[in-house]
Amino acid sequence: MKHLQLLILGIALVATTACKNNDKKTDMEGEAVETPTPPEPPTPPAIESKTLTIDLLPKSDSNVSGTVTFNQKGDEVYMVANMTGLTEGTHAIHIHQTADCSSPDGKSAGGHWNPTAQPHGKWGDAEGYHKGDIGNFEVGSDGVGSISMNTAEWCMGCGDDTKDIMGKAIIVHQGADDFTSQPSGAAGARVSCAGIIE
Repeated sequence: MKHLQLLILGIALVATTACKNNDKKTDMEGEAVETPTPPEPPTPPAIESKTLTIDLLPKSDSNVSGTVTFNQKGDEVYMVANMTGLTEGTHAIHIHQTADCSSPDGKSAGGHWNPTAQPHGKWGDAEGYHKGDIGNFEVGSDGVGSISMNTAEWCMGCGDDTKDIMGKAIIVHQGADDFTSQPSGAAGARVSCAGIIE
């Protein structure tokens, strides 16, 4: 009888232990299902963007007007200039040193912006060029012209005197820049002007 009781007790003990082990497996399986997903990686900061559009005003008794838009994305500044009222042919456009378009001939804007004291030349020339030496563009018989460029050599409001275009002026010239005449490329009269001011 004692053996029978011991046998029953042993079977009950084994059954209880098996149930506990089974419960543990269920719990462990449940925990595996509930394991939290890893956190999302942080979103990279958005690239800083600044945009400024300025109006070109006629100078030197011309009818040349238009707009120039500057857009800074990260370290790059993108420029697009659209003009009307020009004579057919090649015209130069430059950044000049002062955002002052008050004089009738546009000369109040000063000379080319040249913060690194380089000779005048074509943009990117190994011999040197002004930070304001944008270049030439073509105009058809309709008098409409446009030019665009982008560079990391400019910034908008960064405070670096060798890069910051704020406080300067855009000048459109009557003729073409020859890229060799010093200090301005012999581009002729200033037919349109806009101050780069926020």
